[in-house]
Amino acid sequence: MMKMTLIATAAMGLEALVAQEVRDLGYECTVENGRVLFEGDETAIARANMWLRTADRVKILVGEFKAFTFDELFEKTKKLPWENYLDETAEFPVLGKSVKSKLFSVSDCQAIVKKAIVERMKKAYKKDGWLDENGPLYRIEVGLLKDRATLTIDTTGPQALHKRGYRTGQGEAPLKETLAAALVKLTNWTPDRPLVDPFCGSGTIAIEAALIGQNIAPGFNREFVSEQWPMIDSSVWDKVRDEAEEKANYDQPLDISGYDIDHKMVNIAKENALEAGLGDLIQFKQMQVKDFTTTKEYGVIIGNPPYGERLSDRPSVERMYKEMGEVLRQYETWSVYMMTSDENFEQFYGKPATKKRKLFNGFIRTDYYQYWGKRPPRNPKA
Repeated sequence: MMKMTLIATAAMGLEALVAQEVRDLGYECTVENGRVLFEGDETAIARANMWLRTADRVKILVGEFKAFTFDELFEKTKKLPWENYLDETAEFPVLGKSVKSKLFSVSDCQAIVKKAIVERMKKAYKKDGWLDENGPLYRIEVGLLKDRATLTIDTTGPQALHKRGYRTGQGEAPLKETLAAALVKLTNWTPDRPLVDPFCGSGTIAIEAALIGQNIAPGFNREFVSEQWPMIDSSVWDKVRDEAEEKANYDQPLDISGYDIDHKMVNIAKENALEAGLGDLIQFKQMQVKDFTTTKEYGVIIGNPPYGERLSDRPSVERMYKEMGEVLRQYETWSVYMMTSDENFEQFYGKPATKKRKLFNGFIRTDYYQYWGKRPPRNPKA
């Protein structure tokens, strides 16, 4: 087994959640903007891809260095031990990005990194002429930020970690599965309490909550590009999938509901839940938030309501926020968590939030408004 520096990439604002997930897997980590770094071997690559709910990708950090000239970029890239990761038939496209760096031409940086790796590989594998590149895929990225080059290999694949494999349909502005999982993890919900999403759309929050509630690994029903790599034996993936199966608690009862005003979205949500293997565990139905009623206590409401981004939509959205507040404020034991970009949400809802957290839904800056209900009484000791 080879020790490597791994990077779990994270959306802005979710780094601390990703770091906690990495620690929960048993790895010490450091947190930086947009990424969490940790040391691990081939098993760590498989486990991180299988279990991280709120990360975007898992990458191998091959090297980091200052690069002010193309010569410097070429020579320092060539010095890195690429043969430790890439086999001689590897297909390795190079992607790139550059921010606030002297080497601002991304296409030139990509070409230079590619050439440097080819030179290194030809020497390591004693090959003349071209490399065949007809084997497993290794997606390499050169990222330049303030003249510092970071070279990574993506272990996740063409589809990022939010692609769980259960989404058969979606609405106009679907919530990423990774963000939906984060919204659940940022609440005080536990699997023994009711959970409701009154704006369920295609059902993502409810489905992610059910996966969390039964401790089902988010990567269990999908494949990863690094499964094809010779450096990771297939037995490693078999063990990690066995571990996921053992840790799943399919007997955990759940009380999760999703409501939406659009019956078409309700049907899509039902199909997605079935695809995720959770069809019997989540109740979806057509309903407006103003019609919400319950006799249950100590539940949690999580929602990603319409934001009113278009001016024409704003009056109806503001009216809906007001109606929502009038209904939900009645339930003192329930906790309410709403994500919206509307800075006046508290005013329309009719109550200041207990706490707010800044999050990004794609490129939209939002706040996660948190209203904490009364705590459930402690169970008296037997």
